[in-house]
Amino acid sequence: MLVLVLGLVLFLGVHSVRIAAPQFRDRVVGSRGLGAWKGIYSLAAFLGLVLIVWGYWLARQNPVVLYTPATWMQHLTLLLMLPVFPLMAASHRPGRISTAVGHPMLLGTVIWGLAHLLANGTLADLLLFGGIAVWGTVDWVSSVQRPREPVAKGKPSPRNDVMAVVGGLVIYAIFVAGLHRLLFGVSPI
Repeated sequence: MLVLVLGLVLFLGVHSVRIAAPQFRDRVVGSRGLGAWKGIYSLAAFLGLVLIVWGYWLARQNPVVLYTPATWMQHLTLLLMLPVFPLMAASHRPGRISTAVGHPMLLGTVIWGLAHLLANGTLADLLLFGGIAVWGTVDWVSSVQRPREPVAKGKPSPRNDVMAVVGGLVIYAIFVAGLHRLLFGVSPI
């Protein structure tokens, strides 16, 4: 479990610099340049992600069961996951979705985490999905207090919304049809 926790701390920590220490980022960018910041950020995030995957895999070997989800909760998870991929896609191109939500990727992340808590009941699941959902919520709330920067640059277009919804639903269907099982060893249906 320690590897999973270290991965979460590193991954979510680097993603929290803008929340907790925006001046630190500005100092690094000012002294070493934006490229150096992006390199450090990417390396730390990638290392954290590797530790999360490895730690979650280790934790699944001897799971600590906190609760056993009812079958209907798995169906609810599938329903709650429907908007997640369209929200993620909407974060990359300006449209009404990104304008209305502000940060569609953060909202998608929160929904993803909460939905997965409904279908999974181990301690590792609580740490992973619950931790990411809590982080996403904190980041989303703090983003309201920061000066608003557009998530996706450019002129909002209804075409971008259609592309986000259709593309997101196609990716959702691919995950449900078998990619989730292939990647994670668990079928969502």
